Amino acid sequence: MGNIGIGFDIMGLAIEQPGDEVIARHSETPGVRISKITGAQGKLPLEAHLNTAGVAVQRLLEHLGEPDRGIELEIHKKMPVNSGLGSSAASAAAATLAASELLRTGLSKRDLLPFAWEGEKVASGGRQGDNIVPSLLGGLVLIRDNDTLDIHRLHVPKGVYVAVVHPQMEIGTREARALLSPTVPMDVHVRHNANLAAFVLGMFNGDIALVGRSLKDDVVEPQRARLIPGFYQVKEAALNMGALGCSISGSGPSVFALCANSLIAENAGAAMQRAFAQHHLDSRLYLSAVNQEGAVIC
Repeated sequence: MGNIGIGFDIMGLAIEQPGDEVIARHSETPGVRISKITGAQGKLPLEAHLNTAGVAVQRLLEHLGEPDRGIELEIHKKMPVNSGLGSSAASAAAATLAASELLRTGLSKRDLLPFAWEGEKVASGGRQGDNIVPSLLGGLVLIRDNDTLDIHRLHVPKGVYVAVVHPQMEIGTREARALLSPTVPMDVHVRHNANLAAFVLGMFNGDIALVGRSLKDDVVEPQRARLIPGFYQVKEAALNMGALGCSISGSGPSVFALCANSLIAENAGAAMQRAFAQHHLDSRLYLSAVNQEGAVIC
């Protein structure tokens, strides 16, 4: 979940599902080659230099001084494309970790982050880390500075659960970003910063009520809400079921509800789906605790 509403481009959270799977193998053909992509309905390129997973592994090989080392990647997309759930970041993170394990580099996931980040740039067009950092490292993360990779894990109170509903539609990241105004009124800026600071404080102190009061995006959400049919009805449905807060995941169209426990998340998720159905949109519900591991070797 990129942004988490109030943390545009600087905050992200990893969930347990959905996720991508990447298999890395040695190859006699020099360089990185993508042999197969499943689950993407032909929407993603097989050319390594155009694919987030391929570019990430290319950058890793360059770092190792072996750009011509033969690596074959097989990508199984298990999460929807253009969903606001970090699909491109998931592939980049998985490929980087898989290739590193295959080559026995001994690099930690933190060491691998710059290469995965370079892969993610293929899709996002910039250095935003709110998707790639939690995808690889897990947890709730704050990116203070993208250029220096100044990133920090934030505490998450015990029991916090997430309901994410993905309506069956797509919103492109670049298109959604192009809609955003480059200016923010001063009163909105002050209110938004106060909410962001209070959200972080509430998380560290385990103050769930403060987290709920603070999860309000007055900057990006109002500009992107019109892209998602029935968004405000979906949000209201989640809040009526006791969710701490509800907003757009990444660029959308997925919508998340942060909840104090799994029961509230289940009820909020079902209510969100019913609200989308009223706007003739089928949807998929994902229920998850915060994924503290990120990418893993299976």
